[in-house]
Amino acid sequence: MVSTIPNYDPTLFQGAAWYYARYRSKYPKALFDLLADIFKLDGTGRLLDLGCGAGLIAIPFRDRFAEVVAVDPDAEMLKEAEEQARNLGANNIIWVQDRAESISPDCSDFRLATLGRSFHWMQRELVLEKLYSLLSDDGGIAIIKTSDDPWHSEHPWKQTAIAVVKRWLGEQRRTGKAGQGLWKSLEIPHEEVLAKSKFPRYANYEIKFEQSWTIDSYLGYIYSTAFALPSFFGKNREKFQVDLKESLLKIEPSGKFTEELSVTALIAWKQ
Repeated sequence: MVSTIPNYDPTLFQGAAWYYARYRSKYPKALFDLLADIFKLDGTGRLLDLGCGAGLIAIPFRDRFAEVVAVDPDAEMLKEAEEQARNLGANNIIWVQDRAESISPDCSDFRLATLGRSFHWMQRELVLEKLYSLLSDDGGIAIIKTSDDPWHSEHPWKQTAIAVVKRWLGEQRRTGKAGQGLWKSLEIPHEEVLAKSKFPRYANYEIKFEQSWTIDSYLGYIYSTAFALPSFFGKNREKFQVDLKESLLKIEPSGKFTEELSVTALIAWKQ
């Protein structure tokens, strides 16, 4: 068994939860409609949402299931998720603080398991092995990715935003270890890991949607990321914010930005 991420880092999103709940781009309704159609969801059955974060899948997807079990190791993320759910009257979600790798085999018979913006942080082979036994025979998994990473964007305004981040945090992309860790791209893509698992077949689906930002909301997005947590800026935080706003206004004086994003669902079936 190969472990792609051997140890969980509790500082990975430390201080990001409030911003994550409010400023991360939301998944489009078309994604949930697609999954509901593929797995013939009818309001019964159970959903397992691993690495649920602030509930960006569990909450809007809840009405397609009788029960949702949402799991995340970050207590701050779960607190935000529970608050958001409570405000919406979402009462069929069970919030569990745990790692995906530690989920109990007693927690089983799920119609669908989702992993949104989270699978790359996990011990992927171990999680897939556990998931296979937790699913009903007609079930499957959906690994969801969004093309909103500004480090690889062709948009001048996003390139400008990252240039400002680099001015204050350095050229190398930080992540985890209280800001002292460095980002490493996955050497093995999800598809290759999935192909070596027990899941017999998989397919990719893509949905495009429009996302609008203001300077303030994009600042909130930046603070929601593992590479630019608010604490990373220390006493320079206000100076960073001024720099970001001034730099973005030079690109677009209105302070408003629109982009086309794509969300990809890598779906695998148990049978």
